[in-house]
Amino acid sequence: MEHEGARAFIGLGSNVEPRLGYLQSAMNGLRTLGEIVNVSSIYETEPVGGVPQPDYLNAVVELRTPLGPLELAVRLKALEAALGRTARPRWHEREIDLDLLFYGDLVMNSPELTLPHPEIPKRAFVLVPMAELHPDFIHPILKKTMKNQTDEIEMSGVQKTDFVLQ
Repeated sequence: MEHEGARAFIGLGSNVEPRLGYLQSAMNGLRTLGEIVNVSSIYETEPVGGVPQPDYLNAVVELRTPLGPLELAVRLKALEAALGRTARPRWHEREIDLDLLFYGDLVMNSPELTLPHPEIPKRAFVLVPMAELHPDFIHPILKKTMKNQTDEIEMSGVQKTDFVLQ
C-alpha cells in the first residue's frame, strides 16, 4: 500500500560505537516520520575532512513522508539529539548523522535548508548507496543519474558490509 507524501532520501552515518546500534535506532526513529520504502546496504567508509577518527558506517533510506521539507529537516535534527548526538566541530566524529539528501526533485536554497544536499556530488558514501537503491535517479540540478555520478568519483574508501538494517 502506497502512502501519500513526498519521496525523501535520508543519509545515515555513525562512527561512534555502537555504530550499528545508532543506525538501527535511527531507523526506528525514521519510522515515526513516514514509511520506510527502501534501505541501502551499509557501507564502511573512510572519514572526510582530515580529522583522525574511526571509519563510518553509512546507508541511505528512502522515506515516503507527509512532512514538508523544512519540518522533516527539523525533525531529523531532533531525532539526532534524541539519539544522543554530541555537538562537535565540523568533520569530527558523530554518534549519528541524519542528512536530508533529496526531497523528491525539489531544488531549494534557503537559510534553513539547501536541497539537494550540496555535498552529494563529492561524497562517495552517499552516491554509492543512492546508486544501489536507484541508479537512474536524476540529480535535479546536475541532471546526472546516481550511477553516472559514481562513475566520476573516487570510491576506494567505500566498502560494502554484511550488516543489515531492519
